[in-house]
Amino acid sequence: MTAPMNGAESLVRSLVASEVNVCFTNPGTSEMHFVAALDSVPGMRCVLGLFEGVVTGAADGYYRLSDKPASTLLHLGPGLANGLANLHNAKKAHSGIVNVVGDHATYHLEHDAPLTSDIEAVATPMSNWVKSSPKAEGIAADGALAVEAARTGAGQIATLILPADTAWNAGGVPVTANAPAPRASVDKDDVVATAKALTAAGSGGMLMLGNVALRESALNLAGRISAKTGCRLLSEGQNARLQRGAGRVKIERVPYVVEMALGVLKDVTHMVLCGAKQPVAFFAYPNKPSILTPDGCQITKLATVDMDLEGALEALAAELGCLNEAPAHMADLARPEAPGGEITLDKIAAVLGALLPENAIVVDESVTSGRGFFPLTAGAPAHCWLNGMGGSIGYAMPVSVGAAVAAPDRKVVTLEGDGSGMYTMQSLWTMARENLDVTIIVFANRAYRILQGELTNVGVQNPGPRAVDMLTLDRPIIDWTSMAKSLGVESSRATDCDELIRALNHGLASDGPYLIELVM
Repeated sequence: MTAPMNGAESLVRSLVASEVNVCFTNPGTSEMHFVAALDSVPGMRCVLGLFEGVVTGAADGYYRLSDKPASTLLHLGPGLANGLANLHNAKKAHSGIVNVVGDHATYHLEHDAPLTSDIEAVATPMSNWVKSSPKAEGIAADGALAVEAARTGAGQIATLILPADTAWNAGGVPVTANAPAPRASVDKDDVVATAKALTAAGSGGMLMLGNVALRESALNLAGRISAKTGCRLLSEGQNARLQRGAGRVKIERVPYVVEMALGVLKDVTHMVLCGAKQPVAFFAYPNKPSILTPDGCQITKLATVDMDLEGALEALAAELGCLNEAPAHMADLARPEAPGGEITLDKIAAVLGALLPENAIVVDESVTSGRGFFPLTAGAPAHCWLNGMGGSIGYAMPVSVGAAVAAPDRKVVTLEGDGSGMYTMQSLWTMARENLDVTIIVFANRAYRILQGELTNVGVQNPGPRAVDMLTLDRPIIDWTSMAKSLGVESSRATDCDELIRALNHGLASDGPYLIELVM
């Protein structure tokens, strides 16, 4: 006689039936029945991370490339808390994720065991939907609701709390999540008003794009609108996934540095937002503005991030009569020469522009080193570029894990700062274990270089030795090549452009993970 299905198995079957078929996991005792159910249910790929920030970041990267939520499996409140920084980034990126967080058995909570915590309180700030499922008979339906929440709008973070007895008790029948609702369409009156505003503004108009408005077909529509009205195109400073390169509409980002951003935006008289927010400074600085658009600039919100952004741009192009117009700002294939000699930031950009393969996925956390990489990579073969949307560091290598799982036929190129990389260097082990096609360049300037600049930006003059010491990473020096090898990843060190070119060519030719420590 077949044993009845327990709650954990009914949940896993519900997730798989709802097309959630990847689970990034770091489980503990309370999740063992979910782990066991993974062997009973075909169709779920499980990827182990050695730190919960790797798990949550990987789920973010998976959604950005697949437009489908993955699940995570996390161990009680502290395990969830370890993953919150990258859930913050995922929430800002509007990535859909289903977190499954184990909890003590319901009857055990009253005893206040060491791992007891208020998991709902921990989850709420970084989640759009939170629910604890106290009975095995209801967990399958709650799992389906979590999937529906994760697929709402542009994507949301759904956190489902699974008590241990809910997992091990006899459960109900698996439930399939409802299909996601269509995204809301833009209002016709808003389209007409936007068309008039951009036409009147001419070169003073700007179309600010975000989220899926930065995909190729939407960008083509934006290029047609620009050709018709003369408006400029710009994206937010950080983007979940920007499709760019030869044959695509070229678009720049709002610069990070306040003075540079003010210069880019100084002549804008009317800004139209499509899936983007009005540009603001990343931080507040003494005697510098928070709002980056000039005084008197009018703002029109054409479509919010959860709406049908491509449909909004298509409606706007139709209203302007430019659906058949050739898009402006198309990027031609134009690779720079790969330079030799000593390392400079411009030379690194040229090496990337010269060698970046077609259809690459660039995951960028190069922070200060990478601010000037866009111009010399704009003419590389078509690729996409991913940024950390929430500013919480340690995002790039975990997101690269998820992107590589979602798109195994594409090369992932990770641009990582040495300080940022230390937050989630455990990602390298997962890359090796799963043999993921990721080439990582670690910019080893041996400092929190961005913070050295920020010290000046906030008005600190002539910092003392203790302040300077808090922003350096050279006592002791971190040996990235040895660390990568210890985690199963082939690696090499480059100290000039010739060595970088050789190492990058080797990494791009490899089918598995490869790390380059670029000493700067």
